[in-house]
Amino acid sequence: MAVEFISGMEHYEKVVARVASVRSSLWIGTADIKDLYVKAGSSTEPFLAVLAKLLKRGVEIRLIHAKEPGPAFREDFDRYPVLKTGLERMLCPRVHFKMLVFDFETVYIGSANLTGAGIGMKGSSRRNFEAGILTDEPALIEAATEEFDSVWRGDHCSRCGRRLYCADPIK
Repeated sequence: MAVEFISGMEHYEKVVARVASVRSSLWIGTADIKDLYVKAGSSTEPFLAVLAKLLKRGVEIRLIHAKEPGPAFREDFDRYPVLKTGLERMLCPRVHFKMLVFDFETVYIGSANLTGAGIGMKGSSRRNFEAGILTDEPALIEAATEEFDSVWRGDHCSRCGRRLYCADPIK
């Protein structure tokens, strides 16, 4: 693969669809997250159902997002109790990056938030214009995971200037 440019519906077909095949670790960074739905056979299911299945298989999932999602997301979240205990989640009002790190072997880096119009399965007339890369290039994976992990560790907290707005400060 090396580096592959992703746009339009490819976000769903090549990025979101890859989530279900994660074996050990999934890191998700997004500014916005909503009640995203995915294909499940001939039907659809909440993206959170996919994450719940991964957690039950023992996959480590970390999620960083900038703000609390709306009530529809909360309703879906509450339907899967394993998310409350197994999903490692943090809010950071400064996060604007969008990335998914799959088993530290592949990474998506792009513009799409974890929403139906951003990375989800919405039709072409209801999608945002998004662009990104999907890569297995070691240097890009390392840089992306370090950027994600630096936020996760709270390396930026002391100088971010938004502590007043941070619901759950790391440091």
